[in-house]
Amino acid sequence: MTELPSPASPDPAAPPARSPLALDREALHAWLRPRLPGCPDDPAALGLERLAGGQSNPTWLLRAGPAPDAPAWVLRAKPGPAASLLPSAHAIEREARVLRALAGTPVPVPAVRLESADESVIGGAFYVMDFVPGRIFRDASLPGLAAAERRAVHAEAVRVIAALHEVDVAAAGLHDFGRHGGFFERQLARWTRQYQASLTEEGPCEAMLRLIDWLPQHLPRRTDAQAVALTHGDYRLENLIFHPSRPQVLAVLDWELSTLGHPLSDLAYFCMAWHLPAGGALRGFARPGQNLGALGIPSQEETVGRYLARRGLAAQQAAVQADWPFYLAFNFFRLAAILQGIRRRVAEGTASSPTARETGAQASTVAALGWALARHGGAG
Repeated sequence: MTELPSPASPDPAAPPARSPLALDREALHAWLRPRLPGCPDDPAALGLERLAGGQSNPTWLLRAGPAPDAPAWVLRAKPGPAASLLPSAHAIEREARVLRALAGTPVPVPAVRLESADESVIGGAFYVMDFVPGRIFRDASLPGLAAAERRAVHAEAVRVIAALHEVDVAAAGLHDFGRHGGFFERQLARWTRQYQASLTEEGPCEAMLRLIDWLPQHLPRRTDAQAVALTHGDYRLENLIFHPSRPQVLAVLDWELSTLGHPLSDLAYFCMAWHLPAGGALRGFARPGQNLGALGIPSQEETVGRYLARRGLAAQQAAVQADWPFYLAFNFFRLAAILQGIRRRVAEGTASSPTARETGAQASTVAALGWALARHGGAG
């Protein structure tokens, strides 16, 4: 799937990125030193590395010295000028809140150490969390792994998302993290507005206009699998840190789109990789004639079935599958709106990633894929 914001482990092959913020080492160190255990005394010893992954919120790796085992943290910041366009897409305070709330639950997340709303430190609000070393699979087809390993990685990803949707939001202190009910109606209105606010001189694409018309007319029927849950909003392999040698998720990253929402929307987002083309910016694994089973990648139907079984909802698989085209089309619509926002930031010169131009250019392609799925679901 196309690369979206992710506070990931550093990618050695990624080019250095230019920050829209003025990250002042001295000012940052002066703020961190009395607050962050392990922060070095000498500002020059504080390693700063801008991470290239991520389109919305600038992200840095902080190290307390050059030693491989030196303490390390990840800093996520609100990007200043870019945040004024679509402020809800840069709500890092929500990221920090949900990370703190999930500590100690079956959903593994990095520990949040510090938060600051003081923009004078680095030019924007930010928070600091532990760096979690491990593997990040940026290609959904998992090249380099044996078939059995691919199957185990996918099974583990499904286990974790099912655990996420079973979190007791009241016990976690997240009962007010979003509205209860009406998820799709609100989301359709929100992303339609944000898409329209992000349009460039080329104007809207036809497929997106058709989705905006079709989706509200095809809302899914309600089942127990659709009860309100804590949803991630960008759940994909690239936002999971796996153990260096085992198929075990050590941390789930990138919570900026999390909310109380529809769990099957979250699952369908994960399943977009089955429909996105392999190669290029979209990073799916759909190839004509490809035998995913031989590669160890489970089918989409098997993935949905495993998820429902994990949640004790296996009897509802037929009902879920009947509405599945809507869930997929909705996620393609939402992703197209997000990509259009990136495209707008490129046009305005406020994009925070060196890959933003290629990523944002996929908005129309993603909308067209979504419309094709909607039509397959019964649209004229």
